[in-house]
Amino acid sequence: MRQLKNPQAIECVVVRIVMVALLRRCFGGGYAACMTAMWWHTLPNAITSLRFGLAVVCLALLGSIAGMPIAERAMPGWWAIGIFIVAAITDVLDGYLARKWNAVTPFGRVMDPFVDKVLVLGTFVFLASPGLAEPSDGLGSGVAAWMVVVMLARELLVTSLRGVIEGMGQAFPADRFGKSKMLLQCVAAPLAINLATDGYFHAGEAGISVARWSLWLAIAVTVCSALPSVIRATTLLAAKASK
Repeated sequence: MRQLKNPQAIECVVVRIVMVALLRRCFGGGYAACMTAMWWHTLPNAITSLRFGLAVVCLALLGSIAGMPIAERAMPGWWAIGIFIVAAITDVLDGYLARKWNAVTPFGRVMDPFVDKVLVLGTFVFLASPGLAEPSDGLGSGVAAWMVVVMLARELLVTSLRGVIEGMGQAFPADRFGKSKMLLQCVAAPLAINLATDGYFHAGEAGISVARWSLWLAIAVTVCSALPSVIRATTLLAAKASK
């Protein structure tokens, strides 16, 4: 076989081989294989990374709002609400794309729940701070410090159980109770931000009641959602011990 001594010729051959392999994978394996081979296979991870950036911006806004006078909080508050909602929507989007394109990666498995906790728990931590929980006009987010402790304790408990069970080689995916908890928290957080920033819901008692009840419902479901995970983990551990 004739040797290629020209570096440009070698590079050209390598590029051709890669392109041929890529085309064969795409058109030989069908749509799913093509999705796996193309660059947008990494799109779910990119969306997760984007959500992390949005979470940081949202938390930075909340931190700055806490030091503002009540009269200056409305517009930054709406920005924080909008960013939170967009970030929450991307949580649904990246998971959907990862499953559809068979693009579930170790990065996504680690970063997706991590970013969710940064966004949601971080938001409630700021909402429980003195500047947002109890502003000078007597109204505030309504988020108490113990509520954040409850949310954090639930996440630590379930995450610890998941680590133990998956360390045994058993799958421990999120159930519908955990997803319901996340949904209600993502509803309660923007409403609480609105209350803390003297926004729309300060116009009437009905709006304030909706925001308050959504928060209490989110806390109740947060507590209850831990029970199925504890039962599942206990059952799996008992089955493992009996073998």
